[in-house]
Amino acid sequence: MAILREDARREGQRYSFEDVLLISEVVSTSSARKDYDDCTAKYGRYGIPVYLVVDPYAQEVVLHTQPTGTGYIAAHTHQYGTGKLPIPLADGRTFTLDLDELPSPEPEADTR
Repeated sequence: MAILREDARREGQRYSFEDVLLISEVVSTSSARKDYDDCTAKYGRYGIPVYLVVDPYAQEVVLHTQPTGTGYIAAHTHQYGTGKLPIPLADGRTFTLDLDELPSPEPEADTR
């Protein structure tokens, strides 16, 4: 998921990184390293103001802010089930994430 500036304009098939205010990834078992490490470095390098990692396996959300050339200066962890999390955006708006309504992984079927 991404939240863009209200005046964002497409450049061909995409938007400019300057127009992205928040980007979020939901961790899967095959993408955990990419979501936590690779994307954190990449989105920080591109100056995305807020990077949100939603981890249904750990039942937590990691909110990264203050991008740098190698990642983010700040990372705050919020547990599922702890209410609403207001996230200020660079354009003055606030995105509110309801931590009580996040997805949990499906239990694996018993294959015995």
